[in-house]
Amino acid sequence: MGRLTGKTAIITGAARGIGAIMAKKMAQEGANLVVTDVLDIENTVSKIKADGGNAIGLNVNVTSDDDLLSMVETTEKEFGSLNILINNASIFAALQPKPFLQIDNDEFDKVMTVNVRGVHQATKVAVPAMIRAGGGKIVNIASGTFYYGPPGLSHYTASKGAVIALTRSHARELGDKNIQINAIAPGLTESEALQGHTGFDPARAPTIQSRSIKRAMMPEDLLGSLMYLITSDSDFVTGQTLNVDGGKVNL
Repeated sequence: MGRLTGKTAIITGAARGIGAIMAKKMAQEGANLVVTDVLDIENTVSKIKADGGNAIGLNVNVTSDDDLLSMVETTEKEFGSLNILINNASIFAALQPKPFLQIDNDEFDKVMTVNVRGVHQATKVAVPAMIRAGGGKIVNIASGTFYYGPPGLSHYTASKGAVIALTRSHARELGDKNIQINAIAPGLTESEALQGHTGFDPARAPTIQSRSIKRAMMPEDLLGSLMYLITSDSDFVTGQTLNVDGGKVNL
């Protein structure tokens, strides 16, 4: 407990699922949380406060520079600095897996804009505030799909491959600014948004069977990796992608 005391973190896409679980964990560790989403974030904020944590909620579209600039300005005004950014917002559970021949241009562009450009935009806006704070930690949420290319999710897989590429490139440019940027690539995770999604039923049993640890993956399985990457334990680690999938993919 208290490993993030005195730190301020922004997490995008935290109204539910993986983002909400991460936000609660960081708050439990003492961080001031700025919880953002295009959805209603009051439930996440209320739960953090009920547990004794410190959080504010903002409705933010990660493809809007105005929203993002306001997010950082509010963060510095409320808490004095910005130390941690978790780029979690993405389109996934809203997708219906389908052959790439059936994915139209509008759907492809929407996934790439939110999942990739959103990371670029949020990072670009957050970095100056981190420099003012003397450094920081950025974690991008990628996906294990990049490593094995599942059928039916080609646009999502491409977007998360691009997130890994951005992580590597941004790390080269941020190293001399005392900002470490890394990614986590989760396996298929039974988040709140995915539960009951029948479109992913064909993948569930085969995914579990392909893992070394043969069980469903839950959002809580990501918290240890998250804490490693946003604390001083990883001060000499940057540009890396940590695969967390129960051993499905051995890199």
